[in-house]
Amino acid sequence: MKLVPIEKRSGLTREEFIENYLKPSRPVVFTDLMKDWPAMEKWTFDWLRENHGQIEVPLVDNHVHDADKYFQTAKTMKFGDYLSAIEAGPTDLRLFLFDIFKKAPSLEKDIIFPTIMDGFLKSYKFVFFGGQGAITNLHYDMDCSNVFLTQFHTRKQVILFAPEDSARLYHHPYTVMSKVNPIDPDYEKFPALKGLTGYETTLMHGETIFIPSLWWHYIRYVDGGFSLALRANNSVFTAVRGGMNIVRHTFVDKSMTKIFGLGWQHWKEKQAVEKAQHLV
Repeated sequence: MKLVPIEKRSGLTREEFIENYLKPSRPVVFTDLMKDWPAMEKWTFDWLRENHGQIEVPLVDNHVHDADKYFQTAKTMKFGDYLSAIEAGPTDLRLFLFDIFKKAPSLEKDIIFPTIMDGFLKSYKFVFFGGQGAITNLHYDMDCSNVFLTQFHTRKQVILFAPEDSARLYHHPYTVMSKVNPIDPDYEKFPALKGLTGYETTLMHGETIFIPSLWWHYIRYVDGGFSLALRANNSVFTAVRGGMNIVRHTFVDKSMTKIFGLGWQHWKEKQAVEKAQHLV
């Protein structure tokens, strides 16, 4: 497996972005897209803890995708206490896909939706917090939106793969998940990974990565920190596909997981291996 750097751009215009990145579905890192956000300097650990530390937050851990704990909350705690925990050192507890603006509406004035493209979903703004070394397993987003992920203060490693590599990534049917670890690939278990090309970057404070619709992503917290994701949709077809994904997840995968547990998980793994065999 080869990982090549994702291009970083400053001063990218709307026209350049649409022609060179959005239309061809090509990732890019903006170094200055959100430079005018008040949140860029305002949202420090100390400020968030002092002003919003009493919010109760639901946390997940590395078992979030296990068949017997599928997307279950591992524990809840005060936001301020959680911020102190991820500042203190490594932890696998993550605040995942959390709409903090519902708990603290005043934060909305600290961000500005960009005009780099149309179709931003203004009701879907999510924060992601994690401790040093925490990971988000390889997946693509269920709703199939384009994602603009902005990093605050610390570093986050992001690895992407194109949608056409889904079979080579051992995509589990009825899900948007893969069990492949692109940082330490197991070629014996997943031989189709050989020769695969991925795209990698480390996001710094104030940088925003554009993750095109349907692109796979794996995320590692280099430091304990946080980011904010905005979503945008430029195609009715991807919106329909996202709706189908949600139906499959809600009515098929969750139901079969509840009924068959690990047996369903093993069947999905077997199917993923069979689909990748012709690529070896």
